[in-house]
Amino acid sequence: MSPRFAPSFTRRHVLQALGVAALPAAQPPVRAAGVVTIRLSHVVTQQTPKGLALQRFKDLVEQRSAGAVRVAIYANSSLYGDADEMQALQMGAIDMLAPSLSKFGRIGFPEFEAFGLPFLFESATQIRKVCDGALGNRLLASLGRQRMVGLGFLDNGFKHMSANRPLLTPDDYRGLRMRVQDSRVIAHQMRALGAQPVNLSFGETRRALASGVVDGTENPISNFWTQRMHEVQTDLTLTQHGYLGYAVVAHRDFWGSLPAGQRTLVQEALREALAWGNTIAQQENDDALVALRASRTTRIHQPDASQRERLRLAVGEVYDTLEKRIGGEWMRALRASLHS
Repeated sequence: MSPRFAPSFTRRHVLQALGVAALPAAQPPVRAAGVVTIRLSHVVTQQTPKGLALQRFKDLVEQRSAGAVRVAIYANSSLYGDADEMQALQMGAIDMLAPSLSKFGRIGFPEFEAFGLPFLFESATQIRKVCDGALGNRLLASLGRQRMVGLGFLDNGFKHMSANRPLLTPDDYRGLRMRVQDSRVIAHQMRALGAQPVNLSFGETRRALASGVVDGTENPISNFWTQRMHEVQTDLTLTQHGYLGYAVVAHRDFWGSLPAGQRTLVQEALREALAWGNTIAQQENDDALVALRASRTTRIHQPDASQRERLRLAVGEVYDTLEKRIGGEWMRALRASLHS
């Protein structure tokens, strides 16, 4: 790693470096004076589709339970980041999580990586067909194999490419170091375009861009804006090449420890909050684009049809590689769900 970039270290990083277990064993929900507190962690700011939807979930739960159930939200990687949030959930150090879908691939669910395929979805309608249909339910149910309860899907919208130059054709990517989240599909996508993928946590991305450790990245515009990446990237290209979504999951023991009435209340509040969040995701991205244009800090580029097709063809090999890993049955089911 370049000496220009020194990642921030928290207490748990120090413990891990010393070989000490930093994450406790599974614990029941925090209870004090008859109040249940649900610990919920995520890596983005509150003013994003995910942050807003989870805040709405908190408000609904606390209102409807008359304060008997509270939700403690740890936003913007303040408790756990990309590198350790999944482990934290599996070990019970956190009760609920809303990780990006690609993160499930590394813990034994490679079929979730299909959501990261480039140019897979053409519209939000197609996304909802998959997530709200039989295939989405099947994916959530499968998480029980790893002591998790899948509770629902949440959109953050389509991703776009940024760097310090326009990224309109595959030639533009050659030699760039592009930050990616922990996803084999997304890393393969960058290599297919001629770039070098660099796996970094979301919370470290802006600093890596500012210091030159990486040259660019991909994000929905709401993430790009709220993380102030426009201050360290001169160009944003509206590729709309990929989708960023999340699954809200709970630790199985925590979920089972809730009394039936509270579990139903939490589930219904979450269902409403996710539905609301999925309706505002596009508006939040649209508003962020307006703010970005007004800031005049970043040049904005729109690929034409020919340029977009060249990008799509360049990443075609990613589909073949993933299909070999997850099997043709999953890909056939996905295509059928998209066009049902």
